[in-house]
Amino acid sequence: MLLITASPSFAELLRRHRHAARLTLEQLAEASGVSARTLSDMERGRSKGPQHRTVAALADTLALEERDRRRLIELARDGRLRDHWTRPTGLCELPRTMDDFTGRAAEMAWTGDLVGDGDSAAVARVGLITGPAGLGKTTLAIHVGHTLRPLFPDGVFFLDLFGMSSRPLPVDQALAPLLRALGVPDQQVPTDTSECASLYRSLLQDRRVLVVLDNAASEEQVRPLLPGGGLGRALVTSRRLLAGLEGVRRLNLGPLPLPDATLLLAEIMRDREASDGEPVLTQLARLCGGLPLAVRIIGNRLVSRPAWSAAELAARLADDERRLDQLKAGDLKIANAFRMSYEQLAPSARKVFRRLALVPGRDFDTAIAAVVGEIPVEDAWDVLDELIDLGLLQDGASGRYRFHDLVRLFARERLKAEDPAAERDAMSEALTSWLLRMATTAGRWFEPAYGCPDLPDAELADLSSPDDADQWLRANVDNWLGALRTTATSGRHSAVLDCAESLYWFSDRWMHAPHWHEVFTLGAGAAAMGDPARQAGQLNSLAWAHLLPRDDPEAALRYATEAMDLATRSGSTAHLASAHHHAGGALRRLGRLDEAVASETLAAEIFKAVGDMDAYCQCLGALATCQRDAGHHSEALERYLDLWTLLNDAGSGVTPSVAAFTRPIALARVGECLGLLGRRAEAIAELSEAISLMEQAQLPVPQARSLETLASLLADEGRQDESGRAYVRAAEVYEAVGDADASRRCRDLASTAL
Repeated sequence: MLLITASPSFAELLRRHRHAARLTLEQLAEASGVSARTLSDMERGRSKGPQHRTVAALADTLALEERDRRRLIELARDGRLRDHWTRPTGLCELPRTMDDFTGRAAEMAWTGDLVGDGDSAAVARVGLITGPAGLGKTTLAIHVGHTLRPLFPDGVFFLDLFGMSSRPLPVDQALAPLLRALGVPDQQVPTDTSECASLYRSLLQDRRVLVVLDNAASEEQVRPLLPGGGLGRALVTSRRLLAGLEGVRRLNLGPLPLPDATLLLAEIMRDREASDGEPVLTQLARLCGGLPLAVRIIGNRLVSRPAWSAAELAARLADDERRLDQLKAGDLKIANAFRMSYEQLAPSARKVFRRLALVPGRDFDTAIAAVVGEIPVEDAWDVLDELIDLGLLQDGASGRYRFHDLVRLFARERLKAEDPAAERDAMSEALTSWLLRMATTAGRWFEPAYGCPDLPDAELADLSSPDDADQWLRANVDNWLGALRTTATSGRHSAVLDCAESLYWFSDRWMHAPHWHEVFTLGAGAAAMGDPARQAGQLNSLAWAHLLPRDDPEAALRYATEAMDLATRSGSTAHLASAHHHAGGALRRLGRLDEAVASETLAAEIFKAVGDMDAYCQCLGALATCQRDAGHHSEALERYLDLWTLLNDAGSGVTPSVAAFTRPIALARVGECLGLLGRRAEAIAELSEAISLMEQAQLPVPQARSLETLASLLADEGRQDESGRAYVRAAEVYEAVGDADASRRCRDLASTAL
């Protein structure tokens, strides 16, 4: 009788080979690099189909002959196939992907590199995708899962952790379905959570599995669900930053670029019968702020209503007051996505979030948050961190924060719904007054008559130096300018005028900024309510704004002439002299040099007579420039040198800060005249020093012009490489101040020189 014996299982065959090699379980584990726990599961039949790489390592360690090696590998492969077909279906199944998924090429590459690397099994590969509501974190993770499914033959699983709900999924309730999806029968799922987590990690050790954990609430919820090493991979999404998670690779998802958002909208609407041009689609995508959820809502609305006009919908979206109401389609509503994050906040953080909608500019700092929240700055830091952690704010460079445009509209909606009108008005007035007071105090630092301002309020301590004041004015320009507009509209003319006057000397330091015309127009309007002398001062400031930033000498001359009339009628000698000075600058730019010299000479005489040496210096420089333009280079050089001597004389009466500001400009003019006189070596030396001083003083406009002059002189000296580098640097500075034509000109000259 023929006796038929059953073929050994993978577990039995592995155990026989280990015994034949006279190795204990621990010895084989140490020699092969496969954990003892994993080996034990294999020999007990719990792991019927380990990965090829693992089995090959065991065969090498056991020194199996080719036939035995091949048999062991085949049994493991058969076990993997049986496990695949017998594993419970429908558990933690990956949701369907969107067939119109668009963009995110860099993010897809990042996730592919992360989870698709099979060569590094020693360290768990975990990717964490974070970002605010509506950015498509879940959609991206699901799309990644479907795209990379061929790399994970043992399964791609998905689990919603309900992180934004009032009751996030507990760890034990998350582990149970994952273990069942991995083939563990219900009766073998441990009751202890730590044992569940240990079993889960051991199963992921040798299985090529991708686990997508969506909408995580906290580090504590996620940690037990992550692989501990080996072949398993995990991809986690969360609105929170989960900063405490160790050993994960982070991807902070941002809005879609406008071209990708437009393309996504076109893909969603590809079956729409109506013909919508690309410009209106681009406009719609821009109004959605790059949020894929908002784009999908708009696309779905238009697809479901073919008779609708896309252009009409864009017009409705352009209205800030109606935009959030328009961003809904069926059960999709962008405000609901934001509300889930908002409801996670503590009441104090909700109040700050709502009130930040009152900030006039696009960004703000902690001090402004403290003002609107009526809390100490230290507490404001904590609140802002909470808002950032939930994606309700974006943090930028130098401690600045900002809303996404749609989130700002949501904050404004919550403010209107939850705060009484009287409280809103009172806070708006308090914030406006604070911003205007800060701007006025900062500007006073640069006025020769003021210098160091009085700082009675604790919140003004941030303006304790000219550098602090300069930085604050530049960083908060949208905020204080918005406050200036609001104050002018409300009729508080004295506060508007004080602020505009305080900023005159600072405007010289930031002469390329585009807003000075508005600042001094508001100042002139406020002064027109009853103070002709101060109105003359603001008209002089407007003349300056048209002379330098706006390059409109005709308008500058009109404002200066009007200022002369007002100054004469009001008996304001100082404003009369300033009007002659600005008229002289306009006349020089118009080529009327004799008239310019006459105006500047008269202004210089008046300033000197009243003891205003700061303004007298400006007139001396202007007179020298008139002589230079007239071709009298030697006389111009002599006058510039006189100015240089005056600026360096401690007893001249020139305010030190004004002297420090004017000195590099005067030195550059000396260099220019030396160059015009053919004394190029001296000119190059003077200009080089002046450019260095301008860099330190942050005077980009004169610095760019001096760099261009220096580059030309270096070229004349045959120093082509140095000339090219100077032209490149001039182009960079011109570009930084928004002068594209000058930047292009210098780059062209640089390419010729280099």
